[in-house]
Amino acid sequence: MAARSISSLTIAFGLVAIPVKLYSATVGSERLRFHLLHAKDGSRLKQQYVCLEEQRVVGREEIVKGYEFAKDQYVMFTPEELKALEEAGTHSVEVERFVPLAAVDPVYFERTYYLAPDQGGAKPFTLFVTALRESGRCAVGRWASHGRGHVVIVRPIGDALALHQLHFAPEVLSAETLGVESAKVREAELTLARQLIDQQSLETFDPAAYPDEVKARVEAAIQRKVEGREVTVAEPRPAPGGNIVDLMSALKASLERSSTASNRGGSTGRASTRRAPKRAPETRPARAHARAHRKAAHS
Repeated sequence: MAARSISSLTIAFGLVAIPVKLYSATVGSERLRFHLLHAKDGSRLKQQYVCLEEQRVVGREEIVKGYEFAKDQYVMFTPEELKALEEAGTHSVEVERFVPLAAVDPVYFERTYYLAPDQGGAKPFTLFVTALRESGRCAVGRWASHGRGHVVIVRPIGDALALHQLHFAPEVLSAETLGVESAKVREAELTLARQLIDQQSLETFDPAAYPDEVKARVEAAIQRKVEGREVTVAEPRPAPGGNIVDLMSALKASLERSSTASNRGGSTGRASTRRAPKRAPETRPARAHARAHRKAAHS
């Protein structure tokens, strides 16, 4: 399925303006979603808002937003007041700085989009991508969307660009607040740990090698229910031991197990992965049949 652009933007750096198209980098339709149903008859439920003071359902036209500044004390804002405070949407990514990509900790990444050249922008777009790739840097800039201002970085990904929307600094908890203290390790233990890392190292990351096993199990369970079969509950996996009595023994055993797995896989250092269960076939017709059957049973 061809990607569909969700917006048009301009990347502005220096006196150069590059017209680009914005694409979502993730596929929301791949997520499984369940609806809330009435257990008695299987009908859909709808959400309502109830006033705790009057104990009645409140219509959306009566609802305003409020900020709790103290326990059970609120300041209220009308939709018009909130609209006036929003950042005006822009169709431009204003580049302010260029920094090494490694300087931006991935913990700040919030959302990712793709950028591709728009009409008339192929040459400056390719120039920008090539310059970023050769410099080893990413562009840091600002972009306003959906009423909010965002800090973003732009980096090359293949022949296209990735735009990463970042968390603001106060939104990210510093790891220093965890109070982790370094423990003393012996050189022999460090040597074994390095060997284990080297043995399981690859030069590239292949996300397809790590399928969503939970999603596959849920899809298979859905299909079994649609077909009227029983759903079996899998036994929980045993949790890895938390108490390491002898670190050296654990490292040696890990090296031996990794070596055995690599030999079975036929290539040294390649992590073995389980094959993903087959994707359950489309069940919409079956769901329609089930709904018709349920209505007939209640009539």
